[in-house]
Amino acid sequence: MSRVLVVDDEANIRLLYAEELKDEGYEVVTAASSAEAAEKMQGTTFDLAVLDIKLKNESGIDLLQKLVKERHDMPVILCSAFSYYKDDFSAWLADGYIVKSGDLTELKQEIARLLAKKALKAKAEV
Repeated sequence: MSRVLVVDDEANIRLLYAEELKDEGYEVVTAASSAEAAEKMQGTTFDLAVLDIKLKNESGIDLLQKLVKERHDMPVILCSAFSYYKDDFSAWLADGYIVKSGDLTELKQEIARLLAKKALKAKAEV
């Protein structure tokens, strides 16, 4: 079972993502801030992270940069209500970018695609 970290400052979004992704067979851990995400990542491995860009008083882009540096093998999907971040060079560090929607089909497909890609890469390295 793949473990997914969801970081979003909106409780309703965290709940929605957690429920929907659990239904897809993922183990889901949620965090409301970068600090909470860092705490939950201590001593734990995640297969993928879904990050909101606009967190209350912080930037998901900053967390993305930290994750790329420290956990370069973990795919990260940015999930934002704002599509214009796709043009921000900092966002290009992410493995995927999804515009938030009540329909999570695109997010689920992107998660499945990135986890399959990660599994193929791991298999090729063995």
